[in-house]
Amino acid sequence: MSKTLVAYFSPTGTTKRVAENLAAAAGADLYEIRPAVPYTSADLNWMDKKSRSSVEMNDKAFRPELADKDANIAAYDTVLVGFPIWWYVAPTIINTFLESYDFSGKKIVLFATSGGSGLGNTAEELKSSCPGAEIRGGRLLNGNPSRESLEEWVKSVI
Repeated sequence: MSKTLVAYFSPTGTTKRVAENLAAAAGADLYEIRPAVPYTSADLNWMDKKSRSSVEMNDKAFRPELADKDANIAAYDTVLVGFPIWWYVAPTIINTFLESYDFSGKKIVLFATSGGSGLGNTAEELKSSCPGAEIRGGRLLNGNPSRESLEEWVKSVI
Protein backbone atom coordinates (compact mmCIF):
# COMPACT_ATOMS: atom_id res chain seq x y z
CA MET A 1 0.00 0.00 0.00
CA SER A 2 1.23 3.47 -0.79
CA LYS A 3 2.14 6.01 1.86
CA THR A 4 -0.13 9.06 1.82
CA LEU A 5 0.19 12.64 3.05
CA VAL A 6 -2.62 15.15 3.45
CA ALA A 7 -1.10 18.63 3.01
CA TYR A 8 -3.43 21.58 3.47
CA PHE A 9 -3.60 25.37 3.57
CA SER A 10 -6.32 26.78 5.81
CA PRO A 11 -6.19 30.44 6.79
CA THR A 12 -9.59 30.31 8.58
CA GLY A 13 -9.67 26.71 9.88
CA THR A 14 -12.37 25.44 7.50
CA THR A 15 -10.05 23.40 5.28
CA LYS A 16 -8.08 22.26 8.34
CA ARG A 17 -11.13 20.46 9.79
CA VAL A 18 -11.74 18.67 6.49
CA ALA A 19 -8.03 17.79 6.13
CA GLU A 20 -7.92 16.30 9.63
CA ASN A 21 -10.97 14.15 8.91
CA LEU A 22 -9.57 13.13 5.53
CA ALA A 23 -6.20 12.16 7.04
CA ALA A 24 -7.98 10.02 9.65
CA ALA A 25 -10.15 8.36 6.98
CA ALA A 26 -7.12 7.71 4.75
CA GLY A 27 -4.74 6.61 7.50
CA ALA A 28 -2.49 9.39 6.19
CA ASP A 29 -0.02 11.78 7.76
CA LEU A 30 -1.00 15.44 8.04
CA TYR A 31 1.01 18.54 7.10
CA GLU A 32 -0.08 22.17 7.31
CA ILE A 33 1.05 24.53 4.54
CA ARG A 34 1.67 27.75 6.46
CA PRO A 35 2.54 31.17 5.08
CA ALA A 36 5.57 32.97 6.56
CA VAL A 37 3.20 35.84 7.33
CA PRO A 38 -0.20 34.56 8.53
CA TYR A 39 -3.31 35.97 6.88
CA THR A 40 -5.54 38.30 8.88
CA SER A 41 -9.26 38.69 8.28
CA ALA A 42 -8.50 42.00 6.50
CA ASP A 43 -6.04 40.14 4.25
CA LEU A 44 -8.81 37.72 3.29
CA ASN A 45 -11.43 40.36 2.46
CA TRP A 46 -12.09 39.41 -1.16
CA MET A 47 -14.36 42.46 -1.57
CA ASP A 48 -11.39 44.78 -1.01
CA LYS A 49 -9.34 44.96 -4.21
CA LYS A 50 -6.33 46.08 -2.13
CA SER A 51 -6.49 43.21 0.37
CA ARG A 52 -3.51 40.88 0.45
CA SER A 53 -5.42 37.92 -1.00
CA SER A 54 -6.87 40.05 -3.81
CA VAL A 55 -3.46 41.45 -4.73
CA GLU A 56 -1.87 37.98 -4.67
CA MET A 57 -4.59 36.40 -6.78
CA ASN A 58 -4.43 39.19 -9.36
CA ASP A 59 -0.79 38.27 -10.04
CA LYS A 60 -0.52 34.61 -11.11
CA ALA A 61 3.28 34.82 -10.73
CA PHE A 62 3.09 35.86 -7.07
CA ARG A 63 4.41 33.25 -4.64
CA PRO A 64 3.77 33.87 -0.93
CA GLU A 65 6.68 32.67 1.19
CA LEU A 66 6.20 29.52 3.26
CA ALA A 67 6.82 29.47 7.02
CA ASP A 68 8.83 26.27 6.58
CA LYS A 69 9.83 23.76 3.94
CA ASP A 70 10.18 20.68 6.12
CA ALA A 71 7.57 18.36 4.60
CA ASN A 72 9.23 15.04 3.86
CA ILE A 73 7.62 14.68 0.42
CA ALA A 74 10.13 12.00 -0.61
CA ALA A 75 8.52 9.62 1.91
CA TYR A 76 5.12 9.65 0.17
CA ASP A 77 3.66 8.15 -2.99
CA THR A 78 0.43 10.13 -2.89
CA VAL A 79 -0.17 13.66 -1.61
CA LEU A 80 -3.69 14.96 -1.11
CA VAL A 81 -3.43 18.75 -1.31
CA GLY A 82 -6.24 20.82 0.17
CA PHE A 83 -7.07 24.50 0.15
CA PRO A 84 -9.94 26.97 0.02
CA ILE A 85 -10.93 28.06 -3.49
CA TRP A 86 -9.95 31.68 -4.12
CA TRP A 87 -11.18 33.32 -7.29
CA TYR A 88 -12.11 29.92 -8.79
CA VAL A 89 -8.60 28.41 -8.33
CA ALA A 90 -6.10 27.43 -5.66
CA PRO A 91 -4.43 30.25 -3.70
CA THR A 92 -0.95 31.02 -5.04
CA ILE A 93 0.61 29.64 -1.85
CA ILE A 94 -0.28 26.21 -3.24
CA ASN A 95 1.99 26.97 -6.21
CA THR A 96 4.70 27.96 -3.71
CA PHE A 97 4.28 24.65 -1.88
CA LEU A 98 4.34 22.55 -5.06
CA GLU A 99 7.37 24.43 -6.42
CA SER A 100 9.28 23.96 -3.15
CA TYR A 101 9.55 20.17 -3.45
CA ASP A 102 10.23 17.49 -6.04
CA PHE A 103 6.94 15.75 -6.79
CA SER A 104 8.29 13.72 -9.73
CA GLY A 105 6.60 10.33 -9.89
CA LYS A 106 4.10 11.27 -7.17
CA LYS A 107 0.32 11.30 -7.41
CA ILE A 108 -1.23 14.59 -6.29
CA VAL A 109 -4.97 14.65 -5.64
CA LEU A 110 -6.62 17.99 -4.96
CA PHE A 111 -9.44 18.69 -2.55
CA ALA A 112 -10.93 22.03 -1.66
CA THR A 113 -13.47 23.90 0.37
CA SER A 114 -15.49 26.68 -1.16
CA GLY A 115 -18.25 29.10 -0.35
CA GLY A 116 -19.67 28.88 -3.83
CA SER A 117 -17.37 27.93 -6.68
CA GLY A 118 -15.98 24.61 -7.86
CA LEU A 119 -12.43 23.48 -8.65
CA GLY A 120 -12.68 24.78 -12.22
CA ASN A 121 -9.29 24.60 -14.01
CA THR A 122 -7.31 24.31 -10.78
CA ALA A 123 -5.56 21.03 -11.63
CA GLU A 124 -4.58 22.30 -15.07
CA GLU A 125 -3.30 25.60 -13.64
CA LEU A 126 -1.16 23.80 -11.02
CA LYS A 127 0.49 21.31 -13.41
CA SER A 128 3.39 23.62 -14.24
CA SER A 129 4.20 23.92 -10.52
CA CYS A 130 4.79 20.17 -10.12
CA PRO A 131 6.47 18.80 -13.26
CA GLY A 132 6.70 15.04 -13.39
CA ALA A 133 3.77 14.52 -11.03
CA GLU A 134 0.39 13.05 -11.86
CA ILE A 135 -2.09 15.70 -10.71
CA ARG A 136 -5.79 14.97 -10.37
CA GLY A 137 -8.65 17.39 -9.94
CA GLY A 138 -10.18 15.75 -6.90
CA ARG A 139 -13.30 17.28 -5.42
CA LEU A 140 -14.91 19.81 -3.13
CA LEU A 141 -15.27 18.59 0.45
CA ASN A 142 -17.58 21.19 1.94
CA GLY A 143 -19.46 20.87 5.18
CA ASN A 144 -18.69 17.87 7.33
CA PRO A 145 -18.35 14.82 5.07
CA SER A 146 -18.79 11.52 6.90
CA ARG A 147 -15.75 9.37 7.56
CA GLU A 148 -17.39 6.65 5.47
CA SER A 149 -17.78 8.93 2.43
CA LEU A 150 -14.18 10.18 2.84
CA GLU A 151 -12.88 6.60 3.06
CA GLU A 152 -14.79 5.70 -0.14
CA TRP A 153 -13.43 8.73 -1.96
CA VAL A 154 -9.84 8.06 -0.85
CA LYS A 155 -10.08 4.45 -2.06
CA SER A 156 -11.28 5.69 -5.44
CA VAL A 157 -8.37 8.15 -5.93
CA ILE A 158 -5.36 6.41 -4.40
